[in-house]
Amino acid sequence: MRILLTHGYFIEEDPKEQAIMRPYVPLGILYISAYLEQNGYDNVVFDSTFSSFSKLCAQLQEQRPDVVGIYTNLMTKLNVLRIITYIKSQPELQHTRIVLGGPEVRNHAIKFLEHGADFIASGEGEQTMLELVQFVEGTFTGTLTDIEGVSFLDPEKGLQQNKERTKVKNLDVLPMPNRRKVNLSLYFDAWKGRHGTSTVSISTMRGCPYSCKWCSRAVYGQSYRRRTPAKVADEIEYIKTNYNVDSLWFVDDVFTVSHQWLEQFTNEMTSRNLVTPFECITRADRMNEEVIINLKKSGCFRVWIGAESGSQKIIDLMDRRVEVEQVQQMIQLARKHGMQAGTFIMVGYPGETKEDIYATVQHLKNADPDLFTITVAYPIKGTPLYAEVEDRFVTNLPWESSTDRDIDFARTYNRKYYDYAIQMINYEVNYHKALKKPVANLFKLTKLKLRSTLAKGHMWMEERRKAV
Repeated sequence: MRILLTHGYFIEEDPKEQAIMRPYVPLGILYISAYLEQNGYDNVVFDSTFSSFSKLCAQLQEQRPDVVGIYTNLMTKLNVLRIITYIKSQPELQHTRIVLGGPEVRNHAIKFLEHGADFIASGEGEQTMLELVQFVEGTFTGTLTDIEGVSFLDPEKGLQQNKERTKVKNLDVLPMPNRRKVNLSLYFDAWKGRHGTSTVSISTMRGCPYSCKWCSRAVYGQSYRRRTPAKVADEIEYIKTNYNVDSLWFVDDVFTVSHQWLEQFTNEMTSRNLVTPFECITRADRMNEEVIINLKKSGCFRVWIGAESGSQKIIDLMDRRVEVEQVQQMIQLARKHGMQAGTFIMVGYPGETKEDIYATVQHLKNADPDLFTITVAYPIKGTPLYAEVEDRFVTNLPWESSTDRDIDFARTYNRKYYDYAIQMINYEVNYHKALKKPVANLFKLTKLKLRSTLAKGHMWMEERRKAV
């Protein structure tokens, strides 16, 4: 049985990703790879990150796999479609069955199947992929309709969607992701060369118990399941033993959701001499001084605290369930304890006005994070935000050549307004930071203020145009 797993992310084809240069190993397919091996199925992982489409095609021709599993998200969707088209066009690969998984497939199953995928695996993929492999091999004891989490096209009945896959309750039963299947040194070198330190990603939990309207929960659902601190420490020990890496990146949605878990994790890290620099993401309402002390003690050097807006009105519209002042306090408290603090900002959310945007500027000045990122809100199919604005879409792009990121909808102002708003926020907040050393930053202050004024002028002009 020949099995190939890949993910269709080619960094050489994306100038923006090259500029950012923060590649992470494809943990999802590495978990599936390890699970298949655990159950007696060898497999090849083609890590496309530092490779190319032509090399993937050559690998497919050389291996001629019976099953190809492809992780699919917003970023990789178009490349995944390209891979499907290639496989279906090659006489040597007519026997190959294509399985798609990941966050993008659940709400677009029929489209992917019509494009040529054979099976869609929704939800957690380990057991589903194993059973699909066994089905293709002819050793599965049931029928295709017995495999939970699978969608497929029936020649007579059309789209068939099987019962939802039961979530894995005890994550400790899963093997560690199969990192030896990829060349981690390529990731380490990329990070080290651009950012000065290398990093490797780790997942400790699945699901998120919160209800933010813009967030997709297509794979793990609105749940909270977690590996025990000892198991996580075992994985960190394995990484430290086998790789020379500077820091860890926890990909969990809310790392400090359980204070009891965090305390046990801190004890594992300190008692086993495993303390390693790491960064993580969390929420202000799941932080306090004791949490911050435990984060610092276990190795955290940077914590990302979600805010999304400095306007309480917008945060409430998002169903974010957090207080603006609390976000500011936790960012300040983390920095007080010697950690860096980052935060995320979103503009262009439905109902946001100029006053809300300026409230976000003031919020960032008050909080004074070390880092912040800004995006324009976009609706992901399957989320409450998508349902809320679907009747206001102003773009009608072909599905096969666009992604949900390309969707625009009627907002308070037009799309250009928010591009200028992002510029203005960046200039205003960086001006505020530069004021701490006014003499040394005299030229910088002048330049930032001039650019901020220019961005505000553009916002003013766009505000007076008819909103798209």
